[in-house]
Amino acid sequence: MAIFGRSALLLAFVAAAVGICLALGAHSRRSRSWQASAERAVYATFAFTTLAVGTLWAGLLGDHFELRNVADYSNRALPTRFKFSALWGSQAGSLLLWCWILSIFAALAVWLNRRRNRELMPIVVAILMGVAIFFTGVLSFVTSPFETLASTPADGTGLNPLLQNPYMVIHPPLLYLGYVGLSVPFAFAMAALVTRRVDTQWIVAVRRWTILSWLFLGSGILLGSRWAYEELGWGGYWAWDPVENAALMPWLVATAFLHSVMVQERRGMLKVWNMSLVTLTFSLSLFGTFLTRSGLLSSIHAFGQSTLGPYFLGLIIVVAGGAIGLIISRLSSLRSEHGLESFVSREGIFLFNNLLLVGLAAIVFFGTMYPVFTEATVNRKIAVGPSYFEQLAVPIGVALLILTGVGPLVAWRKASLAQLRRRFVAPLVVAVVGGALLILTPAWDHWVAGLVFTAGIFVVACVTGEFIRGTQTRHRLGGVSWPGALIQLVSRNRRRFGGYIVHLGVVLVFVALAGSKSFAKETDLALLPGESADAIGYTFVNECLPAGVTPPAGQPNPCPRVSNANERSVVLRLGVFKDGKRVVTLTPGRRIYVVSQQPSTEVGLSSTPARDYYAVLNEMIPGKAAKLSVFINPLVMWLWLSGLLIVFGGLVAAWPTRRATRLARAAEPSGTQVA
Repeated sequence: MAIFGRSALLLAFVAAAVGICLALGAHSRRSRSWQASAERAVYATFAFTTLAVGTLWAGLLGDHFELRNVADYSNRALPTRFKFSALWGSQAGSLLLWCWILSIFAALAVWLNRRRNRELMPIVVAILMGVAIFFTGVLSFVTSPFETLASTPADGTGLNPLLQNPYMVIHPPLLYLGYVGLSVPFAFAMAALVTRRVDTQWIVAVRRWTILSWLFLGSGILLGSRWAYEELGWGGYWAWDPVENAALMPWLVATAFLHSVMVQERRGMLKVWNMSLVTLTFSLSLFGTFLTRSGLLSSIHAFGQSTLGPYFLGLIIVVAGGAIGLIISRLSSLRSEHGLESFVSREGIFLFNNLLLVGLAAIVFFGTMYPVFTEATVNRKIAVGPSYFEQLAVPIGVALLILTGVGPLVAWRKASLAQLRRRFVAPLVVAVVGGALLILTPAWDHWVAGLVFTAGIFVVACVTGEFIRGTQTRHRLGGVSWPGALIQLVSRNRRRFGGYIVHLGVVLVFVALAGSKSFAKETDLALLPGESADAIGYTFVNECLPAGVTPPAGQPNPCPRVSNANERSVVLRLGVFKDGKRVVTLTPGRRIYVVSQQPSTEVGLSSTPARDYYAVLNEMIPGKAAKLSVFINPLVMWLWLSGLLIVFGGLVAAWPTRRATRLARAAEPSGTQVA
């Protein structure tokens, strides 16, 4: 099995190298046959990488403990779904996943462009295979996922308890789909520069790639937050951890890129800026991979000390340096076709939006890397706290939220006063009235939350107005029902109205963040069985039975102790009451994993649209008071619901229209062979 896996990776390395040579030869010779061979090498790289992944999965699922990765990250008692996800629980396995997704995307890019963008494809193939050579080379010669042990243990160590969570089955693959997906827009951008085809052709080719990669990365970030919320037991979901920040930065810059390319498509502007954004986005995705493997910064998400940091740093330097040099050499071809006529225009608003997003990414980068900077200057690592990020991010975030409503409603080139009045008077009135009503609630006791809620009302009013106006027009002219008019409106303007749905999701994100941060309450309790305590407006009751008392016949133990081959666990039953009425029952617990003897906290959680009831069992010793931490977190549910809305809007925006499909097919020469 080890020999088979290593051989598959070596063959993938060779196929990628051959693909680069053939692709560069196809570009210089303008040879269709060479390009066909280069693309077959891409498919071969995908096939061999798939064999390697399948081999490691077979090792994990079959308990082949002669493989170090299996012995260190699995055991016989581990549930099957976690054996499956153990592939990316290790450093080498996660790199193999990265490489496999890259090979899938490269093969998909080649197949989707088999009859279009033919002038760009040789360079696209060369760049994607260049990245594939790096990963297959690292996996073949530096850190192999198929390393074997001198003697085979009877059982493995098992997966880290923190990773034995359903969200960890999907969270890392989603992040990697986002990270790796951003390589395709980068490859097309560099191909456009090399071939001097810097019009909108490459942007059209990568628009859906960028949207889907952005959605994958954002979904991965959100699921990672959910994992931290449920698994780490600290009452929060975002701690400005270095690896969390590393995923956030490329997402922010990709958001800027998605808005900025619309200006280039419509007005032929910001060409240098867009090339810079796509380069920065991919470089930051590599930087996120670098941070988890370099040991440069301590993080609960990182793989600890590693020798891979210099390799990834070298790759980032090559990618960023090569792209910058190429952009500089093509400056004459990247001149804007039009100038900015007015800051009060859609392109002006998008430019402000871009500057804020990139500025926020820069703030996050500086705060994340501050310990490295201080170690280099004063020989001591000094980390900034969450307050640094929040104090700088909050005003930028509020400004971005407002621009989310303003940008799509402002006219291109230059907005007239009459247009602004027609579009914004009603949303402003709604926001002012909504803000005035909020003054009567506790929202304005925390002015930041009140400001965010008021800005959210403004954005919702702006977006709702667009849906109402468009539906009215289509209903009046098309003679269809109101629901039919709305469906037609969205289906025939998917990119525009899909973007509006995403903006509504963004409003929910801000509302949830502001509400949960501003109005959260917490307390620590120590309760004996049957004992109660009043705190933070509630009564909490430890409903476990006292020592020596057994439950009535036929009744389950309210605080069971469970033991199986994989774990031993204890659960506490906590009743939460308000004004004498039961509000909810929470069941926080603690687990000890048998093989590793590592403890894990199991949060007691009950979610409602208004608030989450959240309890953590810190200690439970028979005969002593159970020690708990209890949190009341308002509006957190809307953070998770926002993800569903953003994904839905993104899919609507990315979904091809019939007209676009017909135009693409019409552009394909009949009988064209794969070149």
